Amino acid sequence: METIIVASFKISLAGSEDSFDCRADDTIMRAALRAGVGMPYECNVGSCGTCKIELVSGEVESNWAGAPGLSERDVARKRVLGCQSRPNSDCAVKARTSPQYLTRAPQRFAATLAECRELTHDMREFRFRLAEPVEFLPGQYALLQFPGVEGARAYSMSNLASDGDGWHFQIKRTPGGAGTGALFDQVKPGDTLMLDGPYGLAYLRTDSRRDIVCIAGGSGLAPVVSIARGVAADPAMAGVKVHLFYGGRTARDICGEDMLRALPGYGERFFFHPIISMPDAADPQSWSGQTGFVHELALATIGPALPEHEIYFAGPPLMAQAVQKMLMEQKVPGAQIHFDAFY
Repeated sequence: METIIVASFKISLAGSEDSFDCRADDTIMRAALRAGVGMPYECNVGSCGTCKIELVSGEVESNWAGAPGLSERDVARKRVLGCQSRPNSDCAVKARTSPQYLTRAPQRFAATLAECRELTHDMREFRFRLAEPVEFLPGQYALLQFPGVEGARAYSMSNLASDGDGWHFQIKRTPGGAGTGALFDQVKPGDTLMLDGPYGLAYLRTDSRRDIVCIAGGSGLAPVVSIARGVAADPAMAGVKVHLFYGGRTARDICGEDMLRALPGYGERFFFHPIISMPDAADPQSWSGQTGFVHELALATIGPALPEHEIYFAGPPLMAQAVQKMLMEQKVPGAQIHFDAFY
């Protein structure tokens, strides 16, 4: 088999003596994290703009030239997105760095789909087997590359790295989405995909002994299930309670209670609170639970005690915006709010 040699370039941080190597097929921000340089990021797919850096010298090529995270003003100021920029030469960049972005060094590796199971009418759990264990923290995410699809997609792991049987993802099909279309319709058990991770700052804070509130919708279930499993697995968090609020449009969108029921202390330490926003008027017997929005249920259940909790949330943009607004109104300290805006 012919060995493919990929060029590597030196990336220097302007104003310092720090530098790191970046392969031509990697991005500057991800290569920085692999090298132990805490370059900022959030969505990792070009949407948020958190990873903007200034290109002082050298040439780069973007994975997504029209990424919404970069404005015309940014381009005029020679700013590029670290998560989308691949080097074509040695480069010097201006970037603010911080150790907060360093958790587990992300790796790129092949993983084999071992099995998948239906969770709802449009959401499945995909379990990937790794050649060797790769560590991640509960609540983190990875980038998945699908066959024939340009650009990677970000999804959270739902299991624990300590499980030792790979990385599990709970993914909701996006209508007309190229990525989930390929995953749901083309990828079969035994197929191999490229994964890149872990990433994400909404990981379980094991140094906090506050009770936890998790708020999720859609495939946002995955990271909060991982959070709950992480709490259950850590003896040091034995006194911590977890309330998981999960919202869907209709009854057939709700899943996840079985995952919490499997944890020791369900009903005493772990609580599942489902809610739907669009009950079926033609079939009122299909749902006997709460109706409304998931952030409203969290507020009604926890009430003024919200600022005493660690908060983790994940889900569709509109849900996330509503949760953020509610938490601000309830004066929950920002340091106790954890989410990754990679949707």
